[in-house]
Amino acid sequence: MERLHDPAAVAALRADNFVLAAMPDAEFSRMAAGLEPVRLEVHDPIHDSGEPIEHVYFPATAVLSMVCVVDGETAVEVATIGREGMSGLPVFLGVSASPNTVFAQVAGLAVRMRTHELHALLTRDGALHRLLHRYVQATMVQLAQNVACNRLHTTEERAARWLLTTADRIGSQRFALTQDFLAQMLGVRRATVSHTAGVLHDAGLISYARGLVTIDDRDRLTGAACDCYRIVRAEFDRLRAGP
Repeated sequence: MERLHDPAAVAALRADNFVLAAMPDAEFSRMAAGLEPVRLEVHDPIHDSGEPIEHVYFPATAVLSMVCVVDGETAVEVATIGREGMSGLPVFLGVSASPNTVFAQVAGLAVRMRTHELHALLTRDGALHRLLHRYVQATMVQLAQNVACNRLHTTEERAARWLLTTADRIGSQRFALTQDFLAQMLGVRRATVSHTAGVLHDAGLISYARGLVTIDDRDRLTGAACDCYRIVRAEFDRLRAGP
């Protein structure tokens, strides 16, 4: 993780995060002094299971992954956090730690804030309060859909959903991805992911080379994804409307 030490970057990155962009200017100005821009690399830790959450992160171009850890080993991804929201929701809900682990899934930029500074801001009843409540609701929908998705839908449907969601988070149809990583996120064997990627590639939906995946036909990939993608996206899109 690289700290950028550039106050001007905070204002520049604001527009890339739905929560920050939806805040009134006056309220954001009070918040800006406590925000620090950072550059995240893949697998950079955000917070560990059971450890105090020291910072909350508002991703701009980075994407974070929340994973459930069982018996000391990573089991499966339960949620992703991108430009639509904030990591560290347990802090907002009054809890200092979480049983889940969060790390950077896709490299990129974010702004972060110390948890005690977020607490100080939340003592006022402002737009941030209302936006984060709405983000909690959207996250609950995401978690519920992920449970149903992992139980009921095929690996091809789930992979298509994951690829589309990641593309939405970073605003690009091309991003770095290894099959090992996707297998971990979907909770399946690497051989299963290799077969699934081959099916999507042969259908002309994606291409894959040198660790980069490209969505070649977004409309058809959307058709191949389960309804979970559309349901969750609709919830997060509502955040753009503001408080």
